[in-house]
Amino acid sequence: MGRRSGSRGPRDRARLPVERDASRAEGRVTAPAAMSWAAWNGGEPATAYTLGVEEEVMLLECIGWSLAHAADTVLPSLSPELVDRVTHETHGSVIELRTHVHPTVSSAASELLGTRRLLEKQLRPKDLRAASVGTHPFAVWHDTVVSGGERQGFVYGSMRELARREPTAALHVHVGVDDPNEAIRAVNALRGHLPMMLALSANSPFWQGRDTGLASVRTPLFQAFPRVGIPRAFADYADYVATVDLLIRCHAFPEHTFLWWDVRPQPTFGTVEVRIMDAQSTVDQTASLVAFVQSVVRLELEEGFLSPELLGSPEILDENRFIAARDGMEAEFIDPIAGRRVPALELLEPLLEALAPHADELGCRSELEALRRHASAPGAIDQLAIARRPRRLHGLVEALADAFTASGPGVARLDGSRG
Repeated sequence: MGRRSGSRGPRDRARLPVERDASRAEGRVTAPAAMSWAAWNGGEPATAYTLGVEEEVMLLECIGWSLAHAADTVLPSLSPELVDRVTHETHGSVIELRTHVHPTVSSAASELLGTRRLLEKQLRPKDLRAASVGTHPFAVWHDTVVSGGERQGFVYGSMRELARREPTAALHVHVGVDDPNEAIRAVNALRGHLPMMLALSANSPFWQGRDTGLASVRTPLFQAFPRVGIPRAFADYADYVATVDLLIRCHAFPEHTFLWWDVRPQPTFGTVEVRIMDAQSTVDQTASLVAFVQSVVRLELEEGFLSPELLGSPEILDENRFIAARDGMEAEFIDPIAGRRVPALELLEPLLEALAPHADELGCRSELEALRRHASAPGAIDQLAIARRPRRLHGLVEALADAFTASGPGVARLDGSRG
C-alpha cells in the first residue's frame, strides 16, 4: 500500500534533533523533572524489538452466555500466579491479560496461552467462562456496568454515559525501541500500516444482536471516546512531549496513557504500542498478528517501506481505516502511488515478502507465515458462519468460549478448520 520506491539502511537514517523541552544525557533523551512521565525507559540496542502483549477479555455467564459483570469479585480471588498478569478494564465484564517482556513471539504466546488456561480453570468453579472477541455479539448498553477503581472512575467522570456503552475488547502489542526519537519514527511509519492491521484482526461483526455489515464494529464504537484514531505525525520526541505535556498541565487528562490512539509511544516501558486491533479468539491468531507487528516495526526502522505520499496524507489514512473496519480483508485500500483502490490481499503479499527476512531475524517466521491462513478468513468471517447455525448467537458465544484456551494448527480458525 503505497510502498516507497527505494529503501534505506540503518546507517542512512537521519536522526532528528531533540529540542524544546527535552535534553540529552549519555546519548539518550530524558525529560526534566517537570515532565518525568516522558523519561524514556528503553533498553540497550541489543534488546530492541522485545515484546509485551495485552489482550482485553470478556467474562461470560455459563448459562445464557451473556456478559458477567464480575471483574470486581473475580480479580481479588485470583491465584498469586495471575495477580500481576490480570487487571481491571473500564467495564465490569472485561479484564485485561498482560504478558511479561519476551524476546520472541513464541515465548509471549506460550505465556498468554498459559494465562488463558489458568484463568479458565479458576473461572469454572464460579460458573463463569471467558472469551476474547472485539464485541459481545448480543450485549446491550443498558446492562453495562463500569468497574470500580480510581482510573475507571475518572473515565466515567470525564466520559459520562459514553463510558457505559457496550464494552469492546482490543489486542495491544508493545515492541521495544531503545531510543525515543526512533520510537517516534516508528510511530509515524506505523500510521500507514494501521488499516492493514485492523483488516487482518477484524473480529467484531455483531452489535446488540445484529449483523452490522462491518467486520470490526468495535472500531466505530470505540471512536465515541476522545483521543482515539490515527495520531498526527510528530517531528521528534520533543514535539510529542511538548504536545502531550500541555494537555496534561491543562488537566485534559491525568497522564499520558489516557491517549487512546491506534498507535502511541509508551515511555514507561520504552515501547511503541499498537492498539488498533480487535481481540483475537485464539492464541494462534494473536501470535500471527504479534509477529506481523513486530516485523513491521523492524522493517520500518531498518529499511523503510511505505511511501511519503501515503504517510503524508491523513485523509487517505483515515479513509483506509474506515474501509478496513467496514470490509476487513475484503477491503480495497486507496493507494496514492497507484492512484486507485487496491485489494488488501494484493497489498499484503509484497509486504509479507519484505517482512520475511526481518521475521527470520526475530525468530517469528512460522507465526508470520500463519498470517496468510488467517488473512483468508479473519475472525469476523468465522463468526458470521457460526452464527448461521441453529443455535445462532448463543452458539457463537459458546464457540468463542471454547476457542479461548485452544491451540495448535487444527484450531487456527474459530470453527476448528484450517482455512
